[in-house]
Amino acid sequence: MNNSFKVFKIICYFLSIRMFLSCGLKPLKSEYILQRSISDPVLIGEFDSGKILIYNGAEFNHKIDNSSTLNVWINNRALGQIKANEYVIIYLLPGKHEFKLIHNDIKKFESIHIVEVDNTTKIISVKPTIISNIVEIKDEIPDNFYMYKNVFN
Repeated sequence: MNNSFKVFKIICYFLSIRMFLSCGLKPLKSEYILQRSISDPVLIGEFDSGKILIYNGAEFNHKIDNSSTLNVWINNRALGQIKANEYVIIYLLPGKHEFKLIHNDIKKFESIHIVEVDNTTKIISVKPTIISNIVEIKDEIPDNFYMYKNVFN
């Protein structure tokens, strides 16, 4: 009886590890020219027209099981993979842009969002949710942005 309990514990251990590791996505190579941040910390006031900061605003419940990683496409071109607490800086012309986001949780969640970018757009947040993904235009960077790193680096 004691032996079978040990085997059961070992099987449960490996299954739980497999479950957490299965949430990962294969890396996606960017087709965009990623930009370095000019200043550290990032000062949004230094962004000229068309320069956009896109960050992964994943919350704690997604970071814990590695389901926070997003593969992002803009207008059917791969932007790349953005993990939790990471950001990219790219140039986007004003107009409507199609954002396609994919993240793995229990299953693969894919969503498409139309985002209207204008000359005042500087920050876009992308993040996974329990059943889909969200894309939001923001006015300011999050308070804990000092913990984020540029994917370009």
